[in-house]
Amino acid sequence: MAERALLESYLICHECSEIFRDPVSLGCHHSFCSSCLQKRWEQAKNKNCPICKRKSSMDEPGPNLLLKKMSDSYVGIQRTGTSEIEMGERKLMLVCSEHQEEPKFFCEDEDRAVCPVCKFSPHKSHKVVPIKQKVSDLKDQLKSDLKSLQDKRDKYKQVEKTYDEMSQHSKKQLFRAEFNKLHQFLKEEEESRVAALREEEEQKGKTIKREMKMIQKQISSLSDSISAVEEELQKHMVPFLSSYKDTQSRARVQCSLSDPQLVSGTLIDVAKHLGNLSFRVWEKMRVKVHFSPVVLDPNTAGHCLRLSDDLTSVREGHKNQQLPDNPERCTNYANILGSEGFSSGEHSWEVEVGDHPRWNIGLANESIDRKGKRYATPDCGVWCLWHGYGKYTNGDGRTVTVKKSLQRVRVQLNYDKGEVSFYDSEDMSHIYTHRDTFTEKLFPYFFIGEAGDAKTAEIKICQTEISL
Repeated sequence: MAERALLESYLICHECSEIFRDPVSLGCHHSFCSSCLQKRWEQAKNKNCPICKRKSSMDEPGPNLLLKKMSDSYVGIQRTGTSEIEMGERKLMLVCSEHQEEPKFFCEDEDRAVCPVCKFSPHKSHKVVPIKQKVSDLKDQLKSDLKSLQDKRDKYKQVEKTYDEMSQHSKKQLFRAEFNKLHQFLKEEEESRVAALREEEEQKGKTIKREMKMIQKQISSLSDSISAVEEELQKHMVPFLSSYKDTQSRARVQCSLSDPQLVSGTLIDVAKHLGNLSFRVWEKMRVKVHFSPVVLDPNTAGHCLRLSDDLTSVREGHKNQQLPDNPERCTNYANILGSEGFSSGEHSWEVEVGDHPRWNIGLANESIDRKGKRYATPDCGVWCLWHGYGKYTNGDGRTVTVKKSLQRVRVQLNYDKGEVSFYDSEDMSHIYTHRDTFTEKLFPYFFIGEAGDAKTAEIKICQTEISL
């Protein structure tokens, strides 16, 4: 241990490199074993100090009783076993090698502990503070580093927990609802789709495992550093001063690590596999099929929303589901986005709202805040038609007049012209048009509140018949 090596350095004779036996001290304050000093003097034929070469005025150097007591104690403790040695190291007080005084001060200029005699001689002009004050200040710094390490570890653990939830959720996602409807004549197609799903599941699983392995490695490293800091804080003053720097340096390096971030796209892309499934499969059979111009993305759905198996309708489910907080998910409101965005051209779809009392439909920027609080306004990247409390507004607080209660609404986007328009699908009468400049991909946007006593519990994207 570092403390043991430091302690022994004070108790080792310069001549024989062993623990002092009957130590004596010269006028220059250097100490030696009595027999070692006599032998050296006989060989050199003078009585100079073997270290500083100063001529000794003593024929018989005086015994150093304090150093003898410490040396004898240390040798005795060594013979009793490791545990007692460690206890002895804590009990033995380190002393100044020159004055055999306990260090009670800390020299800021030379970054080391000094005894009271040193303070008033070689360190007289230096900045010297009480050693207790210095140790207290350094431990306060290290405690702050410890808190930063613990906070960093907590963040990594939270990301690890979310990855685990995402992994479990991926295993629960259903992929065969549409296949069951077509199972009689789509067995081969079903097997093909399941194979693609499993391949993607394996790829996404590898991504999550890789990220979790990194997270767990960082947690382990942070935990080791926390243990090291906690152990350092328990040390006595002088041993602490001799070893705190490495521990603090390691702690601060790890405190500077960037916070862990969840990687987008780690959930199974359900919409890719289930969206427009009927159309894609039946296209091969050259028959009339139903096509949905917009497919909902379950990976963006708020926790309280429930989706149909074909991902074309959504309702408010009253109770929150246990869903992973992946980066794509809208967590603060009952929102869901379409699975595909638009960055050019003209696009349209119809939404059946019936007598549902609270809904909001339109388009939103890909970059909208999906976690915090925001308004469904153009300033926040949402262009919509809002219905609630018996009235319609443009989402920017302005009331929109309609001839009669809307049952089905047509949403129309002309990206290049910067227009989002809404029409009553029954007679194609114009309701309202947002005009803006779009700079990023737009996604179909939906909000649905509680249905209450309304007959229409869900809002539904209307399918389109296409003759192939």
